[in-house]
Amino acid sequence: MANYVHDLNPVQQIVADAVGEPGKRTFFLQARAGGSIVSVVLEKQEVNSLALSVLQLLEELESQNPDLPPASSRGISLRAEPPVEPAFRVGELSIGYDEEEDLIWLVARALVLNEEGAVVDPEDDQVPAVRFVASRGLMRAMSEHALEVVAQGRPVCPLCG
Repeated sequence: MANYVHDLNPVQQIVADAVGEPGKRTFFLQARAGGSIVSVVLEKQEVNSLALSVLQLLEELESQNPDLPPASSRGISLRAEPPVEPAFRVGELSIGYDEEEDLIWLVARALVLNEEGAVVDPEDDQVPAVRFVASRGLMRAMSEHALEVVAQGRPVCPLCG
């Protein structure tokens, strides 16, 4: 069982964003549920992979369940709420779908090092975790915004790509 230091179920807002100048940005995932705001730090590629994974999950859900209305991000405005004070740096992300509630969940587990400096198994019960549960529409909006944020970085080198 994960050690949820925060269990935001459901969230009213979830956003993957970055702060700082291109090349020196810090990427994060932030969600709000009621009065609680929780942020966790990720790497740029993790944000990109998360966004693509959510969009792929949404596509699979809609193709496998033709009666399921498409998840729309129309009208959903996302913005991070300052200050961004991360609970931890993410070591592992898990994603899933609750068919009964029609909600997508993300579990972010902390990157924890032991006394020897080795990474502790993220499945260890002592590793802090945060669970974010959101509608398909919110997750689509988060993913689309995340891909835009990732694309705003440094331009691709014309010599090496």
